[in-house]
Amino acid sequence: MNEKAKDTPSQQTEIEAAVFRRLLEHLDSRKDVQNIDLMNLANFCRNCLAKWYVAAADERGESVDYEQGRERVYGMPYSEWKDKYQSKATPEQLEKFNARKQ
Repeated sequence: MNEKAKDTPSQQTEIEAAVFRRLLEHLDSRKDVQNIDLMNLANFCRNCLAKWYVAAADERGESVDYEQGRERVYGMPYSEWKDKYQSKATPEQLEKFNARKQ
């Protein structure tokens, strides 16, 4: 039986960083998927990723504000992304979103 070598902490960090970049690329390629859709299906969205990015930076003593985190996740200022790609939530999306809170 072959025993797989364990990743070193450095290798693991590089792999996780690559996965994060791939996730951002995937989300960027699916601008049609709205944040409310992500929240309704997976209980997280692009804004959550931005908050997690800010928190991870803070844990490491780096100063990244929420808007900088959003720009990293969205690939542009959030206000620009919102103007270009965000559509108004449908009554059905809002109903599903609000039902999650109860």
